[in-house]
Amino acid sequence: MKFGMLVMNQYQPGESMPEKLKEGIDQVAACRDAGFDLITLGQHYLAAPYQMPTSLPFLGRMTAVAGEMQVAASVILVPLHNPVEMAESVATLDALCDGRFIFGVGLGYRDEEYAAFGVRRQERVGRFLEALEVMRLLWTEDEVEFQGRFYHVPKIRPVTRPVQKPHPPIWVAANHDSAIQRAARLGYCWLINPHATMSMVREQLVGYKTALGTGVGGQDLPLMRELSIHHTREQALSLGQPYLEGKYLAYAGWGQDKALPGEESFRIPFDDLARDRFLIGDPEDVVSEIRRYEADLGVTHMIFRLQWPGMPHSEAMRQIQLMGREVIPHFR
Repeated sequence: MKFGMLVMNQYQPGESMPEKLKEGIDQVAACRDAGFDLITLGQHYLAAPYQMPTSLPFLGRMTAVAGEMQVAASVILVPLHNPVEMAESVATLDALCDGRFIFGVGLGYRDEEYAAFGVRRQERVGRFLEALEVMRLLWTEDEVEFQGRFYHVPKIRPVTRPVQKPHPPIWVAANHDSAIQRAARLGYCWLINPHATMSMVREQLVGYKTALGTGVGGQDLPLMRELSIHHTREQALSLGQPYLEGKYLAYAGWGQDKALPGEESFRIPFDDLARDRFLIGDPEDVVSEIRRYEADLGVTHMIFRLQWPGMPHSEAMRQIQLMGREVIPHFR
């Protein structure tokens, strides 16, 4: 089992972005010292009610203090970007962290972002698949010429390549069964989002494994989860609930719950929202829950978000250190 942390890059209006960015870098260093294996952060634009720094520059800064940890993007909203620019940005990030970059990708789901980037929502899957094809060609082929529906590359000889061969791992974030199975058919890892309940993931995993088939071995299965850990279960609940409630109300406003299968809603009592979805407890509780995910789902990475907008930096640091002392050693 490998452990990662999703570094918070959503801040309250009026907070100092330079200060919050520095806190994020301090947390990356704390994760390195606590024995985490990976650090990552997400991407959104026009992220009201939060201010949100862009992910690629922030990830580049993180590589300076990440040590031997892997550095991941989780996720890049591929349909919003030009694949040539993105292919060379990924190659740059892979070089900055000496070949330890993971390229997490997704479609996105917010109409505001599509509109601002001039992308039609109904084109997002086509753009996503075509962009990934262009990037893989630029990373692996001696000569590339591409004429697609959305993107065009003249005949060239690519030179700017990632350190990892043939390219960094590609993790596909997906919510719906069709998207999960599409990722499997293409041979990509499924990055499981933090919003789905364990029972939902269990059902979707059957379809993913069936579509993946037997020809792909050694596949990572990374899972993201919200985590609130303290010395007692009561303290953990008291710490996490106010911030998680605010975050998931914002998600509901963005329509994130509607991106999940079925009739999911985040506008429900906290006990119902947290059940089978969040990890909240003392170190013993958290160790037990991680073992349950490992045994029941076969996950290889657990990536935790343990800070949400408004939570003090000191609480994030305390949780990182507690994970390093009393949780991660159980899996080494």
